[in-house]
Amino acid sequence: MPERAIGVFDSGVGGLTVFKELMRLLPEEDLVYLGDTARVPYGTKSADTVRRYSLEAASFLVSQGIKALVVACNTASSVALPTLQEHFDIPVIGVIEPGARRAVELTRCGMIGVIGTEGTVKSGAYTRAIQAVAPELQIASAACPLFVPLAEEGWANHEVARLTAREYLAPLVAQGIDALVLGCTHYPLLKSTLTGVLGREVLLVDSAEETANCVVQKLESGDMLRSAPGGARRFFVTDVPTRFERVGGAFLGASLENVTQVAID
Repeated sequence: MPERAIGVFDSGVGGLTVFKELMRLLPEEDLVYLGDTARVPYGTKSADTVRRYSLEAASFLVSQGIKALVVACNTASSVALPTLQEHFDIPVIGVIEPGARRAVELTRCGMIGVIGTEGTVKSGAYTRAIQAVAPELQIASAACPLFVPLAEEGWANHEVARLTAREYLAPLVAQGIDALVLGCTHYPLLKSTLTGVLGREVLLVDSAEETANCVVQKLESGDMLRSAPGGARRFFVTDVPTRFERVGGAFLGASLENVTQVAID
C-alpha cells in the first residue's frame, strides 16, 4: 500500500494547485491526476449530478491502484465527500475542512470571509465546517465566478482582475473580515491581486496548501508514506488535452507531458 500513488481529481485544471503543493511536500510520492474536462464546471451542476460525476472520477483513479484520494474540487468536496468516503476503503480527503480549520486559527476578530464558485457558496459547506469548530465565529461569503476564467486566461494579475476583485470583495471588506478562505482551487493564482485589494491585514487561507498538509499528516499517521524512490507524475483528462496542457502548465509552473484522454462514465 505505501508504494501506491496518491490520486487527485478535479473537474478541470484548478486542482493542479493542490497537485503542485503535493509535489512540493511529497517529492518522492507517485501522483496521478484526473481532470474531468469534458464535464467542467461542476459548480453549476445539481448536487446529484456532482455526486455521480465524483463517483465516476474517483472510481477511475481507484482503478489505477491508489492509496489515498484527494478531492481537489471545492464543489465536489462540499456535496460528494461523504458519499466517496462511504464508497471507498482508502483515505478520501477534501479541500473544505483543511481550509476551514486554518481560517479558525488565523482570525483575530471573529469575522471570516469565504469566496468560491456559486455552487460552493450556495452549499454552505465552509460555513458549516468553520462553525463546527468554532460556532461563535461569523462568516461572510461571496461567489466570484469570474475569477476562474481570469486565472485560466493568465489574467490573475491583470487590471481586469483587480477591478473584479474590488467589486466582489467590497461587501466582505465592509463586514470587517480579517481572514479570507480561497474556496476554489483556481484562486491561489490571484493571491497577489487579492492582497493588493484587501491589504496585508487580511490573511489569505490557501485551501490547496492546507489540503496538501492534511494529506501529509494522514499518510504519516497511517504509516503510508512511500519508502522506495518514486516521484512519477501521470495526468488524465476526459476531453482533448490541448487546453489542459496549455493552462495546466501555467498552474504547475512546468510543462505538462504525457496527458492521456480517457472515458470514465
